[in-house]
Amino acid sequence: MDRNQRLRTVVVIAVIALVLAGTVPATVAAQSDARTGGTIVVDEGETVDELEAFGGSIVVRGTVTGDVSAAGGDVVIEDGGEVGGTLEVASGSVTIAGVVDGDVDVGAGSLTVAESGTIGGDLRAGVGSATIDGTIEGDAEIGAETIRLGEGASIAGDLRYDGNLEGNTDAVAGTIEQDSSLGISTTPTIPTFAPWVFAAYAFAVNLLLGAVLLALFPRFSGNVAARVSTGPLRTGLVGLGVFVGVPILLIALLITVIGIPLSVIGAFVFALLLWIGAVYGWFAVAAALLSAVGIGNRWLALVVGLAVGTALSRAPFVGGLITLIVLLLGLGAIARALYGHRRSVRERDRRVGAGSDGPTTD
Repeated sequence: MDRNQRLRTVVVIAVIALVLAGTVPATVAAQSDARTGGTIVVDEGETVDELEAFGGSIVVRGTVTGDVSAAGGDVVIEDGGEVGGTLEVASGSVTIAGVVDGDVDVGAGSLTVAESGTIGGDLRAGVGSATIDGTIEGDAEIGAETIRLGEGASIAGDLRYDGNLEGNTDAVAGTIEQDSSLGISTTPTIPTFAPWVFAAYAFAVNLLLGAVLLALFPRFSGNVAARVSTGPLRTGLVGLGVFVGVPILLIALLITVIGIPLSVIGAFVFALLLWIGAVYGWFAVAAALLSAVGIGNRWLALVVGLAVGTALSRAPFVGGLITLIVLLLGLGAIARALYGHRRSVRERDRRVGAGSDGPTTD
């Protein structure tokens, strides 16, 4: 195994390790932190100052002394878990079986406050369904299709709601008022940290894809970068043609019955091409700029390009324009590199064919 093969193997193994790392539980350190992962856990006995989390499942078994902002598939404050500040959640489901000392602001598919659950402040929720079996020491505003108050429920303040209210209404110590506006107004926005978390997640996923492309197709990746550095205008125009022409072709296929499945498959392939084109675009632009100052490291070009692209994507107005230009460069470079590869293969086959058809002597 030569040096390039060993390097390629190491990179592929590292990529696989990154993928696996994203699927295993991640335990949060005892400090203020922002974390992403498949499962994020504040374990029993741990203390975290504040928690900002984005993941498949977010579980609090220990103590968060400050606020919790979470976006994920499932968010659970387990029995014995405690949040000393406010809880802001946007997720598929939320279960509070522990203690939240502050307010709770929830947008979710379902909300459950278990019998062991306590909310020390107010509850504000826009959810598909809400089940309250625990204690709310402040007021509650709930917009949901179904709101069920269990026998063990206790709401010390007022209840304003929109939806179908069922169960133990005697659990409300204050007034009960139906308000049709709550179905919209109670739905909280995604926590303010989420855009940066999404940006970090997008950078990691794009870096993963780029590493795979560079490791498995080093020569082709080099050709893509070369197309951008040697002919950016031509490459961009080719990319514009691909960007506009492919959707037109896919729409044309929808006219015929036999073309409908081809159009659907083509749409998925085109979406993948756009993703690859964006990654290759930032890589190629960074490679060209680094090469101009005498740096020819393609891995550094990938990291720098994607980091700059992630930052620029958040810039108003100019960020979107630059991102589009880079995407067109990436698409054009891929198209030109594929065409060049096809021409070289045809030329090689022609030379081989001409050599085999020549005259022979005994």
